[in-house]
Amino acid sequence: MIEPGRTVKQHDLHMRSRKAVDLTGVQNVESFDSGEFLLQTELGTLSIRGSHLHIKNLSLENGLLSLEGNVHSLIYLDPGAKGKNKGLLGKLFK
Repeated sequence: MIEPGRTVKQHDLHMRSRKAVDLTGVQNVESFDSGEFLLQTELGTLSIRGSHLHIKNLSLENGLLSLEGNVHSLIYLDPGAKGKNKGLLGKLFK
C-alpha cells in the first residue's frame, strides 16, 4: 500500500535486439559519447555502454530518452556504493 502524499517513482527500460533502448523516468543525462551514456533516472544512476551510441529522441520534461547503437551493457550504480570506491563506477561518482 502506498502512503498518502508519497509519489511512486517510475522508471522503465525497453531494449530491442540490443540496437535500440527506450527509457522513461530519466531525470538528467550526466555525460554521453558514442561509447557510454551516464543517466540519472528516478531509480538511480544508469550506465549504458556500447558502440556507435547516439540519441534518437530526448525529452527531459517528460523523462523520455531513446538511444540507438550497439548496446554492450546496462549497469545500475548501487545506491549504497555512493561515496565508496567500488570499481570504475565508484571512481566516476565520488
